[in-house]
Amino acid sequence: MYPEEMVKPMRAELTDAGFQGLYTAEEVENALAQKGTTLVVVNSVCGCAARNARPGAKMSLEGDKKPDQLITVFAGVDKEAVDAARQHMFPFPPSSPAMALFKDGELVHMLERHHIEGRPAEIIADNLKDAYSEFC
Repeated sequence: MYPEEMVKPMRAELTDAGFQGLYTAEEVENALAQKGTTLVVVNSVCGCAARNARPGAKMSLEGDKKPDQLITVFAGVDKEAVDAARQHMFPFPPSSPAMALFKDGELVHMLERHHIEGRPAEIIADNLKDAYSEFC
């Protein structure tokens, strides 16, 4: 487990951009039970989360179409919430960072770590914007 003092600024990058930080399995289940579209970002302390994932997630929200709900869970910190979110991301293996778009509780688009690592934030944002165009 990472100490909260260490992850607080990393968590704030997304929560300050409008993402709701979730900490429990119940919060995740309630969020994913909502009608509409939900973007889930599995945040991480790794360099690719800082350089690619978090900036890409924030840039993806600059267009006209965007998810109805934005949530984030933090790998290595919010174990219960991360485990619950990952159960909904099946059949994809656990990955962090990761981003998943749900529509009416069903997984419709997934970015795993290997889609994020080494790719510029702009490419990640464009990938998500394409998914928003299709599903939001």
